[in-house]
Amino acid sequence: MTYVSESFWHDAVNKATCDLFTFGYKHIVKPYFVFNHTPDVAHDQMIEFCRVTRRIPPLMWLLNEMLDYTDPVLETRVMGVDFANPFGLSAGLDKNCDMPVLLDNAGFGFETVGSTTSRPCAGNPKPWFHRLPEYDSMMVHVGLANDGSDKVIERAESAWTKAKAMQISVSIARTNDDRCGDLDEGIEDYCISMRRAAGRTAMVEVNVSCPNTHAGEPFTQTPEALDRLFSALDRIDRPQPTLVKMPLNKSWGEFKELLDVLAEHNVQGVSFANLQKDRSGMEIPRDWQGGLSGGPCFSASTAIVRQVYREYGDRFAIAGIGGVFTPEQAYEKIRAGASLVMFISSLMYRGPQQITVLKRGLASLLKRDGYDHVADAVGADA
Repeated sequence: MTYVSESFWHDAVNKATCDLFTFGYKHIVKPYFVFNHTPDVAHDQMIEFCRVTRRIPPLMWLLNEMLDYTDPVLETRVMGVDFANPFGLSAGLDKNCDMPVLLDNAGFGFETVGSTTSRPCAGNPKPWFHRLPEYDSMMVHVGLANDGSDKVIERAESAWTKAKAMQISVSIARTNDDRCGDLDEGIEDYCISMRRAAGRTAMVEVNVSCPNTHAGEPFTQTPEALDRLFSALDRIDRPQPTLVKMPLNKSWGEFKELLDVLAEHNVQGVSFANLQKDRSGMEIPRDWQGGLSGGPCFSASTAIVRQVYREYGDRFAIAGIGGVFTPEQAYEKIRAGASLVMFISSLMYRGPQQITVLKRGLASLLKRDGYDHVADAVGADA
């Protein structure tokens, strides 16, 4: 394999293309084609753009040739899965698996599809999103809208088998509808989706922390509830590693109780963390519902990543989520203990070339500090 970083001309074209995309998105695409619409409309248009462009192979080839930055220093192996780079799209944007072809050609290391649920789910009443550009954040109140895990997982499996280099993970959650019942009903809901996902993607993420559902987050309220859920999931044979997407707004004592439970089950990784619920010090209209993505999550999620790495070491692989807009921020999460780094808001505010910005920048930082591989830097500051 020839890496872009090892070819003078390909590297130069990649950098120039990335700079051009950055300029174009900031000055043309974002103001005149994205931010001139409500965020709900812009989201739907983006998904439709992905559906259309994935059917144009020459365009995808051109995107791959011009934008996908590759460097051996970025390659890593986590939970037995090989990644071209540690960057992935977090669950919550591509709910129905419409984006893998574009993301694969743009150079993402992985994508988490979903979260998807056992039954099709309409989600919460709109609006689902509010922009908070002054905080590099979005207010998110989707409520797990998706086509149902039978359809979404089938699409994810197909995308995974056809991908050039990108790994595919699927995030499963509890259906958010009026059929929600007690804990036993919720456990069976997860089990249905887990049985559907077994062996069909590179990873599976169990989302126990969606803050935008009427059933709440019962499986993170007590260690006993979480233990009951994973005791049931353990009985489902699955070859791929399992991560658990955790909430953000808990004390370390509460986190440790939950992590001690997960350590006794078939769980290989944890994703930290879900949306920020704390609006302290922020000027946000009271009638805006939902959790905060992006900037407000960075410090708290990075601190949790560092503490989990200190306490549990190699027991859990950690995927760091929240507020990654620069290579330096990604590097901070990695040095805190994250083996993988996920983002969404950065893509929306900065543009599709952001994956290239992050990869080029991280590679430069790793080489500056004398690392041969990104895995060597994991936990360096913990």
